[in-house]
Amino acid sequence: MAGGGFVNPVGGGDYPGKLTWFVMLTCIVAATGGLIFGYDIGISVFRKEKADKSTNQYCKFDSQLLTSFTSSLYLAALVASFFASTITRVFGRKWSMLFGGVTFLAGAAINGTAKDVAMLIIGRILLGVGVGFANQSVPLYLSEMAPARYRGMLNIGFQLMITIGIFVANLINYGTAKIKGGWGWRVSLAGAAVPAAIITLGSLFLPDTPNSLIDRGKEEAREMLRRIRGTNDIDREYQDLVVASNQSRSVQHPWANIIQRKYRPQLTMAILIPFFQQLTGINVIMFYAPILFNTIGFLDNASLIAAVITGAVNIFATLVSVYYADRAGRRKLFLAGGTQMLICQILVGTLIWKEFGTTGHGHVSKGMAIIIVALICVYVSGFAWSWGPLGWLVPSEIFPLEIRSAGQAINVSVNMFFTFVIAQVFLSLLCHFKFGLFYFFGGWVIVMTIFIYFFLPETKNVPIEEMVHVWKAHWFWGKYINDATSAATSSSRSNP
Repeated sequence: MAGGGFVNPVGGGDYPGKLTWFVMLTCIVAATGGLIFGYDIGISVFRKEKADKSTNQYCKFDSQLLTSFTSSLYLAALVASFFASTITRVFGRKWSMLFGGVTFLAGAAINGTAKDVAMLIIGRILLGVGVGFANQSVPLYLSEMAPARYRGMLNIGFQLMITIGIFVANLINYGTAKIKGGWGWRVSLAGAAVPAAIITLGSLFLPDTPNSLIDRGKEEAREMLRRIRGTNDIDREYQDLVVASNQSRSVQHPWANIIQRKYRPQLTMAILIPFFQQLTGINVIMFYAPILFNTIGFLDNASLIAAVITGAVNIFATLVSVYYADRAGRRKLFLAGGTQMLICQILVGTLIWKEFGTTGHGHVSKGMAIIIVALICVYVSGFAWSWGPLGWLVPSEIFPLEIRSAGQAINVSVNMFFTFVIAQVFLSLLCHFKFGLFYFFGGWVIVMTIFIYFFLPETKNVPIEEMVHVWKAHWFWGKYINDATSAATSSSRSNP
């Protein structure tokens, strides 16, 4: 059905087992890897920049120094994610998380004590490496540990931690802005050591996933599966994991295999979902929220408070996705969130045009500024319960084991590349596109919502190693999943 009217081919089935406290605890600890990414997004250095003395509100902060510092981390994360793919597959998910935490910790220490620009750049690169490793390994870990019926809830813990990291960073921005002597930025940057220490220490005590243990030939895999499922009835799931592992071991070069026709649906999603996620325009808000609010008429401290408010909205709205992802499903949240964001972007762009026109001259009234901030909060909430968490959840759950690490690396690298691009060009785009920038992102939201409606099947409650049947049943992607693939899988299960 063209409208994505997909019926779960495995009947919404799941393996025996329950949501154990052991799984809950390990997933919470692993999800703290999102804190380092969120903290970095939320930290603002705009107050060290002098605004353009012109009265053009759109171009007050068109600073290449600011954008270069903000966006440089994401190139490092992009490159690191490819190295993380190999480590994640060969040594396990937890060691990638540990390495990410250690490098992020080192970057925070260097940035906090930086004596010159060179030290800031080195620290920024190390932060990027940490983000690349954590973003590559944490979503995979969560999707593999979670029972299928709770996978959405537990995986979205990663995005929830990102939002908490952003919120904490906004609070620190507000507090350090009051420090006299101009050294408050050191506290902000060095503060990244706290979330880095949390994931570093936490990963030391995490078990690895049964999927990874089986894939690496570890005998404790069966006992680990029994422990995380809380039942002795694990034979069917264990056999499916063994089958997936055998197929994985037959793939010597996952980077070459991932471009095969039978993986075209998953590869398309791993590229387009993070691409679209960044073109929602969310990082316009999260990177430069204080600058944006300053532009629409808030003073420096007031703009930081407004950023704190949007950060709080981000957290609470993400909890909506935690609750509904496994109930309403991924598609409904994607579609509803896209509609909500589009409406807000049109309204915000129109109101800014009304206040500043095309010249950028003028001053927004207090009442209008409050309305714009309220609309931005509604926009942020739409992202926070749709494209924010689902942009990490869906790519992490759709790949078969043999190319899962490579697929997640592609997802992270595309995300980081377009995060870099948006961060690098936003202030210049705001200066040149003016209020039309919100219409620009709104146009992309229309495109991505249509894409989800037609091309993304529903993946809720489907066991991660059964996901091939989802694509085979889809009206468009089914032609890429040949009968031999499905038959080979079924044969392997019946003759393990």
